[in-house]
Amino acid sequence: MSNTHVPARASLSRRSFAALACGLMLPLGLLAGGTGMASAHEFKLGDLEIGHPWSRETPAGAKVAGGYLSVTNHGSEADRLIAVSSTISDKGEIHEMAVNDGVMTMRQLPDGLEIPAGEKVELKPGSYHLMFMGLKSQPKKGEKFAGTLTFEKAGTIEVEFAVDAMGGKTEDHGSNGSH
Repeated sequence: MSNTHVPARASLSRRSFAALACGLMLPLGLLAGGTGMASAHEFKLGDLEIGHPWSRETPAGAKVAGGYLSVTNHGSEADRLIAVSSTISDKGEIHEMAVNDGVMTMRQLPDGLEIPAGEKVELKPGSYHLMFMGLKSQPKKGEKFAGTLTFEKAGTIEVEFAVDAMGGKTEDHGSNGSH
């Protein structure tokens, strides 16, 4: 009877190894294919690396949602994020939030957001961020939605925004542990 179990284990081990190998090879194959994905939730466009696009769940009836991510410019020239769109909204805008004389202000950046050469720019709550306006559907925790980022020099890239819980602490989706 134990002889019957040994081959079954060996067979299972081979299948597990094959599944693991396929699971590891698929992301490498996607990278080699130039799909724009750098890892599980990072995207690459020329010298730009877009890290962990995310949003928050919104309550029923909300008309806007925020979008957050990081952009690292590994190049020798500055670039500029000039447009954003998503599948969940009619319109996307690039915004800045700041506190001036104790008053919090938010404003659209009509000329976009500069990404200096050799630097990383964080779009995060309370700072630079994206606004998805005229929501066609509510982002829900655990789901993802498609978005498009357009840069002045590097061009356009499709990304996925992971949706975190409403108003709570943000979750790590496999990035460096921060949003």
